[in-house]
Amino acid sequence: MARPHLALLLLCLLGGFSSARAYPASRESVTLRANVKMNAEQLVVRLDQYLKVREAIRLSASPPLDPMDGLASLVLVLDGYESVISERLEGLAQVRQEVSSLRGYLEDWRSGHCAGPPRTKQAPQGRLARLQGYKEYPQTVGLEGVVGLKDYLVQLLKHLDLLGAC
Repeated sequence: MARPHLALLLLCLLGGFSSARAYPASRESVTLRANVKMNAEQLVVRLDQYLKVREAIRLSASPPLDPMDGLASLVLVLDGYESVISERLEGLAQVRQEVSSLRGYLEDWRSGHCAGPPRTKQAPQGRLARLQGYKEYPQTVGLEGVVGLKDYLVQLLKHLDLLGAC
């Protein structure tokens, strides 16, 4: 007999707990909801803007490597990466200087060892072309440019024989 009373007591207690969790509709509660709504909406807008910026990285994450078909293309690609690596990114001044030195060295080598006039500049292709299409996001493009430059230099190290081709 005690069991039906115990079940009724438990139902009453559980019912009281569930109603105790409901938030009152006081002024403070209305203000809280309004503030949370406003902040959440602002965050959604900021996140949408952030994701639009990240679109550059998603588009250029796995494009084909930049072409390597001789000194002219090497100089062109190094010049392009030097231009997309933003000066505003901290710690890259030395990298930019070293890319400029390498590009200048290759250009001097080409002018001294390749017969005839240098090839006319062609538009960049591959990853670099995509990065140059997103110049409105200099920091994101700069970071992706660092990755692209590194990948390009790794490939150059594997294909040093291309340095002999004008």
